[in-house]
Amino acid sequence: MSTLEAVTLDQVVDTARYPLSEPESAEGQAVVSRARRELLTLGCTVLPDFIRPSLREVLRQESSAMAPRAHYDVETVNVYNIAVDSALPEDHPGRRTFQRGNAFVARDRVPQNSLISRLYSHQVFQDFIARCFGLPQLHELADPLSGLVLNVVAPGMEHPWHFDTNEFTVSMLTQRAQAGGVFEYCPNIRSAHDERFDDVRDVLDGRGERLIRSLPLQPGDLQLFKGRYSLHRVSPVRGEVARHSAIFAYSERPGVIGSVARTQQLFGRVLPEHLAVEGRAVRGDLLLD
Repeated sequence: MSTLEAVTLDQVVDTARYPLSEPESAEGQAVVSRARRELLTLGCTVLPDFIRPSLREVLRQESSAMAPRAHYDVETVNVYNIAVDSALPEDHPGRRTFQRGNAFVARDRVPQNSLISRLYSHQVFQDFIARCFGLPQLHELADPLSGLVLNVVAPGMEHPWHFDTNEFTVSMLTQRAQAGGVFEYCPNIRSAHDERFDDVRDVLDGRGERLIRSLPLQPGDLQLFKGRYSLHRVSPVRGEVARHSAIFAYSERPGVIGSVARTQQLFGRVLPEHLAVEGRAVRGDLLLD
């Protein structure tokens, strides 16, 4: 089975456990309530076996076929994704640098009939995600490259500590690493009004064990995460198998397109859509990144 053209959403998702199209049912309300509660208290929630186990191999095969299309580039970065030579105080955590070795398959290189692409664009799925985050509506990113991506972390590489630009993230592991590649995060380590540089510095310097949670994930698990306020990383991948995960990017407002600099960094290219909106981005807070 190479594509899912003839497969319905009910056949892809365990809708008995996660009744996406029945939000008023007792089970539907319980799933959403749990997700909201965990997002509020922990900044993260996982819906295990969201994809039916019988399709895990399809998920793996599709992501493995896409992975060679990823843009690979090892870069020196900091947790705030700002210039590493920015004028910052000597003890500022933004002065700590890491080698970011993960890679991304851009949206325009993800087949439209793939499982992750069909999920990303499905209105019932989008409505369900919006309910879990307590939002009235979500929109697919208008960005032709970053709306839906496959994240590839090859053996020997990692996705070092960082904060997300978006307030919320939706992702799904599609292939586990042979060893390593663990998702680690610090729930709500900062807020929209307080950077809490001391706590961030402790984590980066190896003194922040009390702040770090490790999250065991299996292929097909759906992860909802507030990465704007929770420092997080994927630990170094070991062995011979890369770690693959799909990232479903949505926004509360329509028309969102990434900046030229960030797009070039992630995908090694920009398109006319990025150039057309450069300098007109709207920020929802005054955080550093």
